[in-house]
Amino acid sequence: MDDRGRGEAQVTEAMGDEGKAVDGEKATDGEKFGEGAIVGEDGLARTPWAYGDPLLLSYYDTEWGMPVRDESGMFERLSLEGFQAGLSWLTILKKRERFREVFKGFDAETVAGFGEPEIESLLDDPGIIRHRGKIEACIGNARATLAMREEGGIGDFIWNFRPEATPRPRTLGEAPTKSPESLALSKALKKKGFRFVGPTTMYALMEAVGMVDTHVLGSHRRGTSGVWND
Repeated sequence: MDDRGRGEAQVTEAMGDEGKAVDGEKATDGEKFGEGAIVGEDGLARTPWAYGDPLLLSYYDTEWGMPVRDESGMFERLSLEGFQAGLSWLTILKKRERFREVFKGFDAETVAGFGEPEIESLLDDPGIIRHRGKIEACIGNARATLAMREEGGIGDFIWNFRPEATPRPRTLGEAPTKSPESLALSKALKKKGFRFVGPTTMYALMEAVGMVDTHVLGSHRRGTSGVWND
């Protein structure tokens, strides 16, 4: 279980796609898996994983679960979820600014033009996850993202897989790690040429961009995305 409650399936997805991950902490079992919302020192209740680190707390309070639909925002989150597969999300947050620098703000047109010189440079950069398979997948996914512009864009495409209802987990353990919609999204993206988009990774993406609300009941963030009334 990683620091956002993702299970072993995501580790399997990562290893099954491209082999061993490097340059990060592996996903581990969460100590607060069975707990519900926890009230912090500021009096606000949150999902347990938010208290793992100040970076996680800030991410939880200001970003996680807020709607993202634009191309660059969706491509960044899709890319970072792919790089995270098999590792902890905290590792990604610690490296996120460097990721943004070397991947040029996750501008799909720029990343799509990366070739072997850029790949070698990225593999030498300790500020990111130096995993050739994931780097090459990110570049390929940028090209697939550009191709989707003719169909309305990656944002609309992914949001078409929003479920009719969102989970209502009382504890972290009750939050799903995949769903029929994430499985369908995974299959659809793979047909478009995307990689590192397994169903567990795609469910994490759906959570991150507001397509589902898995804030545990009682959390001050529950229902704040504007997508779901609960």
